[in-house]
Amino acid sequence: MKNRVLVVEDQDLNRELLCDWLEAEGYEASSAADLKAAHDIFAKQAPHAVLLDINLGGENGLDLLQWMWQKSEFAEIPVIAVTAHAMVTDQDRIIRAGCRACLAKPVEFRLLREELKRWLQQAKGPQLDS
Repeated sequence: MKNRVLVVEDQDLNRELLCDWLEAEGYEASSAADLKAAHDIFAKQAPHAVLLDINLGGENGLDLLQWMWQKSEFAEIPVIAVTAHAMVTDQDRIIRAGCRACLAKPVEFRLLREELKRWLQQAKGPQLDS
């Protein structure tokens, strides 16, 4: 039984890197390049956590978070922002918007490992299944 983690990232290389790392860490990774693709993944099988880029080309990644909160079955899934918006004011805004953590790019994988472990242990999201 693996935790499912959705990577929402518009840059191909970043998306592939995060998915490869997640799989090496023992997670089941899926990815979306935009909000529509992310919604499609949620419709098929909800993830246990989301790694979310905030600037998705012309889209705001935080719109996915707001959409999740409107759906009771997704509202408790932890979302960790992975963003180039590394200024303290940006990070504060992202946390206030509801992300559980905000990690700056380039990602420090030790911190990502710690945040995923922390929030997945506390998550009340979908039950693990095989």
